Amino acid sequence: MKLLIVEDERKAGEYLQKGLIESGYIVDLVHNGVDGLYQATSEEYDLILLDIMLPKLDGWQVLNTLRNSEIYTPVIMLTAKEQVEDRVRGFELGANDYVVKPYAFAELLARIQNVFRHHVNSPSTNTSQTLRVADLELDMVKRVATRSGHSMSLTAKEFTLLELLMRKQGQVLSRTTIASLVWDMNFDSDTNVIDVAIKRLRNKVDKPFDRPLIHTVRGMGYKLEDAENA
Repeated sequence: MKLLIVEDERKAGEYLQKGLIESGYIVDLVHNGVDGLYQATSEEYDLILLDIMLPKLDGWQVLNTLRNSEIYTPVIMLTAKEQVEDRVRGFELGANDYVVKPYAFAELLARIQNVFRHHVNSPSTNTSQTLRVADLELDMVKRVATRSGHSMSLTAKEFTLLELLMRKQGQVLSRTTIASLVWDMNFDSDTNVIDVAIKRLRNKVDKPFDRPLIHTVRGMGYKLEDAENA
């Protein structure tokens, strides 16, 4: 799942981003309302963590603009404001949840999953939280991967890597891109961490089955594709 954090406190934002990446999410981070609104309208996210007290545009303005633009990406407001009126205002503008700082990271993770669950079950949304390529399925809410009905045990990083490949189905992803989005690091050409991760994922996703879905594009990177039906 891909998340957007809009948080002007850099240390707090970076700490949150690191924790969510380690929990298996793909996470972008920006530090003001203008950049947050731009990201939210130009990229596709599964959820936005939105601070209220932001420079340039505050969180209320960002949320209001998104909903008026008929962008219904789930939003959890993060703020030090704990007055009832502020929470009510957030819900009236279309927020899905409201977390007051300081908060426990474990609680935030639970609230993220809860918002996903309600969003998936809502009759007002057509957003699918199950990714499918051929006979491979990834349940984004239950965090379960199956192929031909057989479940596979994936680590958090393997799950995130597979999600990235499935969301970018048919696109060749360079090692640099994968390192940046999954490991949040600059790619070191002397390390084989990406190749090792792909090999381990292949052993679970492809090895037990007749046809491979994860392909190496020599000199360029990797892609996930059902070659027979491409």
